[in-house]
Amino acid sequence: MAEKIDASAYACIRDAGTLKSWVDEALAARLVAFDTETTSLDPMRADLVGFSLATAPGRAAYVPLAHKSGNGDLLGGGMVEGQIAVREALALLKPLLDNPAVLKIGHNLKYDLAVMRRHGVDIVGFDDTMLISYALDAGMGRGHGMDALAEKWLGHTPISFDDVTGTGKNRITFDLVALDKATAYAAEDADVTLRLWRVLKPRLAAEGMTAVYERLERPLVPVIAAMEARGISIDRQILSRLSGDLAQGAAALEEDIYRLAGERFTVGSPKQLGDILFGRMGLPGGAKTKTGQWSTTAQVLEDLAAEGHELPRKIVDWRQLTKLKSTYTDALPGYVHPQTHRVHTSYALASTTTGRLSSSEPNLQNIPVRTAEGRKIRTAFVAEPGNLLLSADYSQIELRVLAHVADIPQLRQAFDDGVDIHAMTASEMFGVPVAGMPAEVRRRAKAINFGIIYGISAFGLANQLSIPREEAGDYIKRYFERFPGIKEYMEAAKAQARDKGYVETIFGRRAHYPEIRSSNPQVRAFNERAAINAPIQGSAADIIRRAMVRMDAALAEAELTTQMLLQVHDELVFETPEGETDKAIPVIRAVMENAAMPAIDLAVPLKVDARAAKNWDEAH
Repeated sequence: MAEKIDASAYACIRDAGTLKSWVDEALAARLVAFDTETTSLDPMRADLVGFSLATAPGRAAYVPLAHKSGNGDLLGGGMVEGQIAVREALALLKPLLDNPAVLKIGHNLKYDLAVMRRHGVDIVGFDDTMLISYALDAGMGRGHGMDALAEKWLGHTPISFDDVTGTGKNRITFDLVALDKATAYAAEDADVTLRLWRVLKPRLAAEGMTAVYERLERPLVPVIAAMEARGISIDRQILSRLSGDLAQGAAALEEDIYRLAGERFTVGSPKQLGDILFGRMGLPGGAKTKTGQWSTTAQVLEDLAAEGHELPRKIVDWRQLTKLKSTYTDALPGYVHPQTHRVHTSYALASTTTGRLSSSEPNLQNIPVRTAEGRKIRTAFVAEPGNLLLSADYSQIELRVLAHVADIPQLRQAFDDGVDIHAMTASEMFGVPVAGMPAEVRRRAKAINFGIIYGISAFGLANQLSIPREEAGDYIKRYFERFPGIKEYMEAAKAQARDKGYVETIFGRRAHYPEIRSSNPQVRAFNERAAINAPIQGSAADIIRRAMVRMDAALAEAELTTQMLLQVHDELVFETPEGETDKAIPVIRAVMENAAMPAIDLAVPLKVDARAAKNWDEAH
């Protein structure tokens, strides 16, 4: 059982002499847990309120820098007396944080790194307990937040943020928290982080996950922090015009919907829509939710639309337009930073089971690019005057990874020869020559190629191609007959997941699927599909991580000022001076195409398409 944590034993450091002695102690110990307290979850806008240190379990302290004597008054009062001036405290702290010989231990350190960089202090030589947990236990349930890990590994429930700041309308910012409460909360964070590190770090070596953490997780932290800080420019006028166009399009669809429904109703109301579709119109496939309402999910509407019903199709289109308007064209201007005048998205490094990054505030990875409206939104992401946006996109990376891991000779040969992979698949399956192939035949092969990776069913493929389910089933059967290695790979992935509880990428990252042995057939089937896909998607994610880790150094070595701004699945977006583009593209392409090396010698070449233009859409 872990030793008990006593929050009342922590120190509150309020003078420079005491802080210096703690810094000296950390320098001697060669390690320190570190955490910042701020006024916001956005590191680009947060004010630094204080920081905490821990040098040994139970030996932790909080250093208040900017607490106000608000007494709960949201307007705040004057500064609390007896705090070290921010500049003086950071001058004492800097030789500790940027000393590579001292290990800094943080939890979600990307945030603290971004905050400290804004104050001119870098954090060099660190471990991140969130990413250690992620490397070890991705997919194992409760996530990698500090509170969940403390309960799991230390048997301890930390003081919650709500406990010290309140909730809802009564929540106060951390600079208004009383020092005794702030000390207990903040110092405990550093103490818990240090204790978690002592539990989790030895598991990396014991479970063979050191390379994954050292090569794919930890080195990405400063890279992502720098990308987030750079941000990207948007053109508000374009967004405003698009908002107007989307509003008009949605209004026109509403009129069509009222005509088809035979009455006016609130289109955005699932209850009213369900009553019309399944109650009054009696369309097939209606199912009620636990609340007794008709289900009108996107899948339900898509299924009805695939059967030729016009009203559900119009509803799907209306939902897409209104979502684009509310999520992007209306919302994006609100994310523009008042000082930088750019949009700074936030990347989560430990939120998916497969190693893919996810983006939020705003989410730039979910802008739909298959629709004309979605592509128009990308036209609003622009380069600064004198610059261009450069998009570098892996071509069919997941199919290339599949050809490697499943060892499919026909796919490998096609990629080696640089032929159109979808046309080749269509030719193999349907006996149609590649030359002069009808676009529809190629489209079917493309749907199968990508669908197979995600464990698509005959029902799913039938919906996608608007064909009978039997025909779709025949396509899948024929696909497996032509490429038997793919079927063998899929069965092997499921067997490994059932046997070990996880599958692995080509770089050794583990994606855990503990529910693959579930007695619930739906849960089991979902986990089987995920287990088939994870080594493919995860290997692709690992490749782009490796490229990102190497990119800044490669650009600097080539004496280029081009900067990496965004990562969107298989694509990296850069901002480059107009005169530098022709030099930047070969450097970027070389880093990305050789990212698997030397760890993995892929059986197929990686290919990167790169273009530069004034806006993100044109760069595609």
